[in-house]
Formats: sequence, C-alpha cells, structure tokens
Amino acid sequence: MVNFTAQQLRQKFLDFFASKGHTIIPSAPVVPQNDPTVLFTTAGMHPLVPYLLGENHPGGKRVADVQKCIRTTDIDEVGDNRHLTFFEMLGNWSFGDYFKDEAIDWSFEFLTSEAGVNLDPSNIYVTVFEGDKDVPVDHQAIGAWKRAFRSHQAHPIEAELSEDIYNFGGALKIFAYPRSKNWWQAGDKGPAGPDTEIFVDTEGSLPEEMRVKHNRWSTESNSKEKCHVNCDCGRFIEIWNNVFMQYNGLGDGKYEPLDQQNVDTGMGFERLLTYLHGQNTVYDTELFKAAFDVLLEQIGTVTNDQEVKSRIIVDHLRAAVFMVADGVIPSNKERGYVLRRLLRRAMVHGRLLGMRGDWVRNILEVYIEQYKTQYPEVGHGRENILKVILEEQTKFGKTLEQGIKVATKFKEQHLGDDLSHNAITGEVAFDLYQTHGFPKEVTQELFGIRNPEAFDEQFQKHQQTSRTASAGTFKGGLADHSEQVVKMHTATHLLQAALRKVLGEHVQQKGSNITPERLRFDFTNSEKMSVEQIAETQKLVNEYIQKDLRVSKDLMTPDQARELGAIGLFGEKYGDTVSIYTISDKTDGTVYSREFCGGPHVEHTNEIGKFTIQKEEAVSAGIRRIKATIE
Repeated sequence: MVNFTAQQLRQKFLDFFASKGHTIIPSAPVVPQNDPTVLFTTAGMHPLVPYLLGENHPGGKRVADVQKCIRTTDIDEVGDNRHLTFFEMLGNWSFGDYFKDEAIDWSFEFLTSEAGVNLDPSNIYVTVFEGDKDVPVDHQAIGAWKRAFRSHQAHPIEAELSEDIYNFGGALKIFAYPRSKNWWQAGDKGPAGPDTEIFVDTEGSLPEEMRVKHNRWSTESNSKEKCHVNCDCGRFIEIWNNVFMQYNGLGDGKYEPLDQQNVDTGMGFERLLTYLHGQNTVYDTELFKAAFDVLLEQIGTVTNDQEVKSRIIVDHLRAAVFMVADGVIPSNKERGYVLRRLLRRAMVHGRLLGMRGDWVRNILEVYIEQYKTQYPEVGHGRENILKVILEEQTKFGKTLEQGIKVATKFKEQHLGDDLSHNAITGEVAFDLYQTHGFPKEVTQELFGIRNPEAFDEQFQKHQQTSRTASAGTFKGGLADHSEQVVKMHTATHLLQAALRKVLGEHVQQKGSNITPERLRFDFTNSEKMSVEQIAETQKLVNEYIQKDLRVSKDLMTPDQARELGAIGLFGEKYGDTVSIYTISDKTDGTVYSREFCGGPHVEHTNEIGKFTIQKEEAVSAGIRRIKATIE
C-alpha cells in the first residue's frame, strides 16, 4: 500500500490534472452561494452548474478542485465504517472540451501510474451503462476502458466486458448495469447521460467459491450470497464516478444530443485514503486520529458500543467546524437546525461516554489546526467557530442533564426490568420537550420513543394552544387563529391528493409548516411544476373543497392502515395503534385522501374556503415547496 499523507494525496490529484491543462480552483463554501435548491453543497457539481449549462468559467474549459461537501441524508448511518457527514470530493471537469476517451484515460492513469497513486490495475473494476430502449449501450466508454487497461506498461490487461455481472476477475474488468446504477439525470428534462464508476477490490482476485459477502466493509459479513462489483456488499469500494453529460432530456424518455458535452467527475477523498493505507474504515485514517485521542484520554479502552458513539462525535464536530466557518449558526430552521442537531447529537454521545471538561473545545482545536492550511477560512474563523459551538454546548448542557434525570426517573418507575418495552412513551417525550426543551430526536437517541405519533399529536396541539394564547381569545376550545390552522392542515391533505393526481404517485409529503396566514407544503418531485400543473392542482383542491367531502378519523393498527392504502408521512415508526384520517364522498364513498396523521381537521371540506397557490419553488434536490393561502 502507498503511504501518502492526506495533504500529499490532495496535492497529487491537483498536480496531476494541472499537468493535463486543468485550472486548479478553490473549494466553494459548504453553504451554496447562488443555489436555493439545496441547504448544503453535497457534491462538487453544485458550484459548477452554471458552467455545465454553458456559461464561461474564468478558469477556462478544464478545471479541477478539492470540494468541501456536507450530506445529512445518511446521518443515521454515521458511525458505521464508511458514512460521513462532512467529506471532501476530488473532481476534474470539462465544460464542452474533452470527453469520454480523455476522461477515462486520465482516471486510469492517475490511479495506476507513478504520477498518481500507483495502484495495481488487477484490483480495479469499472461499470458502464448497459443501454435501454431510449439510449444505446455506452460503447465509447467500453472501448476507452479496454484501451486504458491495455496501456499499462508494467501489467497490461486485455480487459473484457463480462456477460455476467457475477463473473469477475482476470480479464473480466468491465460490467454493464442499467439506469439505476449507471445513469445521471437531474429531472425528466434537461442535461443527462451515462456514467462510468470505478471500483477497487479490497480482497484481490478470489476463486469462484469464495465470492461471497464477507468483506470488512460489509454489514452482512455472514451472508453466503454471491456478490458482484456494484452489489453494495462492501468488498468492492466505489472510489470515482465519471458522469458524461451528452444528452438533453425532452421528457417521456426522449433525448437529443447536447450542444455542449461535459465531464463531471467525483472521487471520494476519505475512501481513497482509506484504501491506499490498507485500513478498515474511514475513521481509521489520520483525519480522525487526533480527535479520537481526545476521547481516549478519558474513556481508555473502547468497546464496540463506545466505538460507534466516538465515531459520531468526531464526525459531527468536524462537520460543525466547516459549517460555522462558512457562516452557519445554530437555530431551529434549515441549515441552523441541521447544525444544532449535529452538535446536540455529538454532545449526547459525549455524555453517554462520560466525557468531562473541555473535550469539545479540544476536538475543535484539533480540527482547526489540522485543516487551516488546506482551508484557510477554518484558521481565520477560529475564534468564531469556538464561540458559536461552545455557547451551544453550554446552553444545551443544562437541558441535557435535566432531561436525562426526568427520563431516567420515569423509566425506573414505570419500566423496571421490562426490556421488551425499554423506551419511554411519546407522551413522556413531549413532556420532556414542553417542560425542559428536550428535542424529540435527542430523546429518541437516548431512550427510544415507543409511540412517536403521540409526541407529534401533543406537539401539534401545543402549537395551536400557543397561538390561541397569543391571540387572547378562546372560543369553544379553539381560537379563531386555531380554526384557520385546522383548515390549513386539512387543506394539505387535499393538496397532496391533487399533486399525486397531477404529477404522479411518486409525490410524497416531506414536511409542512402552517401559520394562520399561510401553509407551506414540501413534497418530492424532481422538476419545477409548469404553470399549467400549478393551475390544475389549485383547481382540483378547490373542487374537493366544494364537493363538501366528509373527513373522518379511525384508529387501527399500522398494518391495517397500509392495507387500506393509507399514506404514511416522513417514514416514521408508528406505535401499535395509529389514527387515520379519510376524506371521502359521503354519497358514493369515493376516497380522495387517506393518511396517517395526528390531526386535528375540519369535519367537512366546505369549511375550508377558497384555496390559492401563491408560489411553487425548490427546497433541495428532488424536493419542491408550495406556499398557499385559504380565504
């Protein structure tokens, strides 16, 4: 294995592509500067979208970089052997200049030559797009890979395309996969194209009988299923992806060639460093050693459970350093909420490990010192980074201790040795929130919540009561504002039903925010709605309202609800009994909406009023938002 330091590996990559005529550009911030569709920069492509779409880059048609990235979609996976919240992406880019042949040649050269990282080509495998009825197989990429493997001076390989993805090794180096694996497309319309992914084999060539899921990266180490290069078992690690933007999607599976063909590549820095050093996980690299040392000073020998908690801590605090350096501060919404959640989760696990004293400050100092050369903004922002994060630690520390005492007392009184339900109830979780400001996700992390829907129902009632108090009036249990909120809430069910009819059943609610003045509804959809689609959606909602549909509530098991076709929001884990709200025609029984929900709702839809969509906009990749009012 090669003993490059982290900084040497970054520089190797940049120097190599500089020698190929690329302008080296600095990393963009982790907070997108001109892209409202995402909270954070999640890939090297995001800051370069304007140039991929045809604008002239000041660095020319070829650029390369090391980009800071934040991804929170896998936050619950952090702590395993490969998931990270903050990571670095090595990338080279062509804006209408070179294409597949050069991109593949240079990828192979960097990986296998002295100018790069000098890997053994026998341990490298690649995947390409297999083609379908709309787009042909990527013969150009296949040919380029055959030439690349053949070009290696010390170990030339006459690489072949395997007819069977389970048959690999020797000369069988190239494997064709469908769109789900080797196709890039942002939406039904717009830039699209095949990609080619590069994998390294962590076990080397093995005989047929040993090709099983048993690798050190796999969570299924005892499985005896045969694996393949792109099976996600962990034996083969994807380290580099070359996306070839060569088509313009016209919709309905139709494509035409793009005027400007681009290359967009991304290589996982931490994963490559792990492989080069022959290490088992990304957390074994030098990037985390000094941070782990801070923890080990207090906890000594690390058990398996402590290992996961330690990884979550060092990951989350590293991500927090970069977020704050680029201007994020803890809050209860959007980026600030993500930062707050990361910090609180790290502090919870620190508490569970028994950490004391200045351990958070010491880990922050480690990261600031470690990254200040590569990312000067980290060094320049040292005082602010420490101030922001340590203030959050102090504020949350008091809440954390009090909440732990209350929850622990409840468990002792009500659960005893009953491990079959070793989790507090949603009602107690809400009391922790209401009385002590203890966030739901922290309670879930520490104790588990047996029936989280009970928390959500109590939380919703709490919001309405709060609005009632501020309004200064109270009528029959609901103030005027609260009545408006209930109408808005019921309208979101009708809105989702209309969107699924207009856009398709892929639409799912991803969040909502309701005030007496407006509703905000987030949903899954890959592209902007047309003016016609917005108008049709609004029309349908108002038709549903005018039909005076009946809104009814039933209690049942989750399985019964799913059998009836009820839609569950946000992927929540429900308790033994759930409340289902059905909106149906009281004359013929036609069901327009049936959802898991805590309520409350109006009893008949004609109570809602006129529904008007004010705005449709992007929230993040694949998530859209509608803002609407009723009157």
